[in-house]
Amino acid sequence: MSKTIIVTGGAGFIGSALVRHLIANSDHRIVNVDCLTYAGNLDSVAMVAGSSRYFFEQVDIRDSVAVQRVFDTYRPDGVIHLAAESHVDRSIDGPRVFIETNVMGTYSLLEAARRHWMALADDARTRFRFHHVSTDEVYGSLGDTGLFTEETPYQPNSPYSASKAASDHLVRAWHHTYGLPVLTTNCSNNYGPYHFPEKLVPLMILNALEGKPLPVYGSGNQVRDWLYVEDHARALALVFECGVVGQEYNIGGHNERRNIDVVETICALMEELAPRRPTGLARYTDLITHVQDRPGHDLRYAIDAGKIERELGWRPLETFESGLRKTVAWYLDNEAWWKRVRDGSYRGERLGIGRA
Repeated sequence: MSKTIIVTGGAGFIGSALVRHLIANSDHRIVNVDCLTYAGNLDSVAMVAGSSRYFFEQVDIRDSVAVQRVFDTYRPDGVIHLAAESHVDRSIDGPRVFIETNVMGTYSLLEAARRHWMALADDARTRFRFHHVSTDEVYGSLGDTGLFTEETPYQPNSPYSASKAASDHLVRAWHHTYGLPVLTTNCSNNYGPYHFPEKLVPLMILNALEGKPLPVYGSGNQVRDWLYVEDHARALALVFECGVVGQEYNIGGHNERRNIDVVETICALMEELAPRRPTGLARYTDLITHVQDRPGHDLRYAIDAGKIERELGWRPLETFESGLRKTVAWYLDNEAWWKRVRDGSYRGERLGIGRA
């Protein structure tokens, strides 16, 4: 059945992957709601922008009047909410916007969704879904063993993760207090095409291409689970369609890697796929530079994605090796995209060392 779905943050990294997936693999009408901050890029959805089922609204989710107008105009059957400030380093340097967008913006969206949902006819009310997309960082830091599950207590350690934890709690409260039919997913670290180059994987690829240092925080022994963004998009669509109202689903890639290993793997792929190194550079690994660690850097994240596999049948299609190879190749083949991004406000400078 064709639906009208609002995707907030649909010009961002994960949101654009979801928009591309939904236009290509469903009959749904997609309303992309994005305020186009530094990390929003309409080039990332250019391939589907000509579809008669695609609509774009440049709206800041903190603007409750504008958000309500979007609901009144499109009368959606559901919302998949990805709009957020998402970079830990930026949250350390300037936490206010994270509180405003991730907490108050989510509140604004929940209230507009609740008003819309309560006015629907009975069958439409039954079908409506509010799918909130969150992160594994809300759980805090793991030791050497163990996995985050849907029952893991929250213990956020950065301004970013605290703001996302707050938004998760709001979504849960709107379900239990008002009956709004919600779903929540918490994902591990995403990587893949169209990723804004402040994040680890694209930053390492582009710095290597340009012969710049590859900054590794501290020892580089921090462990993350890595999820290819297109696998994540498939999971989000599946949860929206088939997930049980009120439930949480963890989405992970089954790919735990130390940060230093990620960087060294990127260097090895660069040797193979971009063998013409910058002048005077003997090996890409010579660019690896250990720098001061991030304040309060969590040691390890790892997701148990067993619930979504058991209940909905989702598993990632990409291994870390296959996904990272695709990612490096994409950046090598899409210089025009990342050069336009790098001509903007971010040029690879160090963030997140606690300077206001």
